[in-house]
Formats: sequence, structure tokens, C-alpha cells
Amino acid sequence: MEYNLADLFESVVDVVPDREALVYVDHPGTGSERRLTYAQLDAAANRLAHHLLDSGVRPGEHLGLHLYNGVEYLQTVLACLKARIVPVNVNYRYVEEELVYLYRDADLAALVFDSEFTDRVAAALPRTEKLRHLVRVGTRPEDGAAAPGPACTDFTDAEASGSPERGFPERSGDDLFIIYTGGTTGMPKGVMWRQEDLFFAGLFGGEPAGEPVKRPEELAERVAARGAGITFFPTPPLMHGTSTLTSFVAFNYGQRLVLHRKYVPEEVLRTIAKEKVSSVSLVGDAMLRPLVDALHGPLEGTDLSSLFSVSSSGAIMSDTVRAQFQALVPHVLLLNNFGSSESGSNGKATDDSGPERGFRLEVNERTRVVDPVTYEPVPVGVPGRLAQRGHVPLGYYNDPVKTAETFFRRGDERWVLLGDMATVGEDGIVTVLGRGSQCINTGGEKVYPEEVEQALKSHPDVYDALVAGVPDARWGHHVAAVVQLRAGAEALDLSAVQSHCRSRLAGYKIPRRLVLTDSIQRSPSGKADYRWARSVASAEHDGS
Repeated sequence: MEYNLADLFESVVDVVPDREALVYVDHPGTGSERRLTYAQLDAAANRLAHHLLDSGVRPGEHLGLHLYNGVEYLQTVLACLKARIVPVNVNYRYVEEELVYLYRDADLAALVFDSEFTDRVAAALPRTEKLRHLVRVGTRPEDGAAAPGPACTDFTDAEASGSPERGFPERSGDDLFIIYTGGTTGMPKGVMWRQEDLFFAGLFGGEPAGEPVKRPEELAERVAARGAGITFFPTPPLMHGTSTLTSFVAFNYGQRLVLHRKYVPEEVLRTIAKEKVSSVSLVGDAMLRPLVDALHGPLEGTDLSSLFSVSSSGAIMSDTVRAQFQALVPHVLLLNNFGSSESGSNGKATDDSGPERGFRLEVNERTRVVDPVTYEPVPVGVPGRLAQRGHVPLGYYNDPVKTAETFFRRGDERWVLLGDMATVGEDGIVTVLGRGSQCINTGGEKVYPEEVEQALKSHPDVYDALVAGVPDARWGHHVAAVVQLRAGAEALDLSAVQSHCRSRLAGYKIPRRLVLTDSIQRSPSGKADYRWARSVASAEHDGS
């Protein structure tokens, strides 16, 4: 047995087959739900894996998951891992041209997709010559007629055609798992992970709160010795790596996972109460603030006594919104985790992180701040780039140039150079300045959007905000704020924003332009769309 995700999952199934593994709520509030034990989920994944192999999808080929959250998503991922087929996440917001790019860049041989996306899949298919096997999830026409769209297999038929038994070829810790990045700063890139590396870097070696396992068999031994009682609830879409990895953390721990098809704040709170959820994961203020609003309003008094922690990855929960949530649910631990598709987990924010001291991290032993040219560790207080060593990806799929720019070796160790600028203090705490690609250079001074956004969101009338650089004839760029006001808030003007920020930010960081918008555009997971923010701010600038 190796550190292979399918081998590890099956070892857990064998020791707790009758334990509940997955609770899926299709349409919150309707009572429509599915519950599967570990043995039932294992058998369902076996059936689909055998169907894929019987249909000619070969080990090592790539399968895309163009799906909303659901049992089918995790069942398909597990089926791929069992059959040594490489799962590839597909952003369901993509339109035809983006899908053509991703389907082709990822060399997809097969696709499992939700019926809602039939038209987009059909439009992209003629230009994706390697994609030959399609499985569609969704309701078939009641009259028995063929469903519209491209020729494909119905998911229920695919599942029914396969054997529920295992019987798969031997697997390896070298088997691949590809995570496509969101592409908010460029075209999406497929991060290639060896499963053994992903297990330790992204799944905490099977032990999120303690020592990683020292041999593969130890995972099931720990599960057998540990009782049930912990329920994980990843609320962002599974198409983003964080939620899928959270699901596997739950499975490796032998615990229960809860899923909703889509994020509906009120129903998230109801499910926490009903299912006695222990741990919720989300992405920043875009998901936490609606929970605060619901607890102040229609869901006031909801029983959240089972909830132990709320963690965020991919975006920061600001001081302001964290404090609002903490006042309502004081017993819950709020964690700003830090990581990426290229590194897995890097660490978590300190309790004193905030606009005044910056986003401060307690990093793990594999994370360093290095000079981006020499790769040597930077001195205390000198800006550098975050980097991680050891269990890191092999590179970007189909992109040797970007791989060479991002991944390097020092001695016998592999390293990945991340996009985040940072400094390290005397105490070893790392202060993250922000994404280098989003840094605003104004008159030679560097401004990182996240710091300004935190200051803006501490204003009582600001619901959400993104910050971008706008071209400036004198300074090169100046800081522009794109702001969504709270419902019922008075109109906010630039002078009020500047006055609010002056006590929190140096003068060169204060926004010189304010654009009010009805809503801030983010990905379904809550990640910032800085290309959109820059476009909105620039359009306002050009029209002034």
C-alpha cells in the first residue's frame, strides 16, 4: 500500500463501512437529501470507475468534472482515483471560449457534466477533438425521448452498468491529481500533484491537528481507534480545490461530510443546526458576512452550539466581519488559513493580524520567504516571495515555461515559488504583503490591495470592496476602490472614504478614486476578481 488517495480511502472504508460518510442536500429547505455510508459511497465510486474503464477511458487519461456540488462530484473523483484516471476540475462559470481552452489545455478524454451546462458543452465539443466520452448528470425526459445536446451516457445508466466491487489494478503514490487554478490573473493553469505529495501538503498527512501518519496503513488504524462525531461542511463549490481537499480531509479522518448544491446563507445555518456541524469552511467576507446578516435577521437565535470552527482559505475574513460574527457566536474559533493550489497549506493567521499590523502568518516548517532571483532566504524585514519546499507539485500541465519560472530545486529538494510578497520578522512571523501580480506601484511606493480592502471594509457603510491600480500620468498608477454599500446605507463619497482610511493607512495607500457598484464580482467561492475590478475602475477613470 502506498500514499495513494484511493488506497487510503478504501482502507478507511474497510474499518468503518457502516459509518455515515456523506450527507448531501440538493435544494436546501425542500427536505431533498441523500445519505451514504462509507461502504455505500465506495460501491457507488466502484460502479462509475468500472463504467469509465469499460467505456475505453484509460488509466492516465484526464477526465473533467463540470459539475455543481453533489454526490456525483465526489463519486466521480473517487472513481477516477480508483481507476487511475486523472480528475480535472472545471469552473462551471466558464463560457464557450474558456471551456474550449480548458478542455484542450487539459487534454480531456472524458467529461462528467451537469445537464444545466449541456448547451455550453455542446458548443465547445466540436473544437475539443480528444474529448470522446461524456456522462451527463440530471433528469432524463419523462417521455423516454433522447435528451437534447451531444451524444452522452446518462449518469444513472453509467453507474448501473458498473460492478460495485473493487478489482482495480495496483495504484501508486505517483498517480496524478490535477487542480486547475481559477485564472483571475491570467489563463487557468493545471497544477500537477503526485498524490503522495498532495496527501502531506494539502491533506495534512491524514492528521489536521497533530502528527502526520508515518506509514499508509496507519491512517485506517487511527480511524478505527477514533470514534465518529465530527462533521465537516465545506460551503464553497467543489470545483475549487479547497473544498475538494476539505472533503478528503474528512474522509481520511473517518468522519462525516455535509454538502449543499449551492451556497445559500440561511440554509447553511439551518444545516449547521440540524446536522450538528462541527467545522465550516468558506472563503472570506463574501461568505461570512451573509451569515452575520442572517444571524442578525431571519435566523437570529439559530442553535450553533455544535460549531467549533469556521475557517477561510483563498480570501481573508476581515477584522470587522470576524468581530461581528464573534459577537454573535463567541464560542467559535475563526481561522484565516493560508495556502494555494501550488502549495497546499502554508500556515494560519495570528490572532493579531489586521490592518494595523498586516496579515501575519504562523507558517509551517516547509514555508520560507526567499529572494525571487537567487532563491536564498531574505533577511528580516526585507520583502521577498513566499516559497515552499518538499511536498510540492511537479509543475503546470502543458506549460513548461511557467513551470520553469515557478518551480526550482535547491540541493535535493523541490521548491515552488508562490505569487505572494512577504517579509519575515525577528519572531519568525511572516507578514504577507499581497499578490505580487496585484501590487500597485504609485510613485515608486508599493500598495497591496488586501491591506486597503481591510481598511475600507471597516467602514460601517461598506459591505464589500476590491482595490485596483488605475493609470496615472504623474504617479504611474493610483489606488482606486470599487465599493458595494450595505443595504440602506447613505451614498458614500470619496472624501468620506479618504477620511476613514487616513487613520489606518499611510497617505500613498489611500484611494484616489471611488467607484460605487451594486455588487462586487467574485468567483462562486468568494475569491476576488481583480481583472473585473481593474476594468470597472479604469472605465470610470477613462470616462471622467
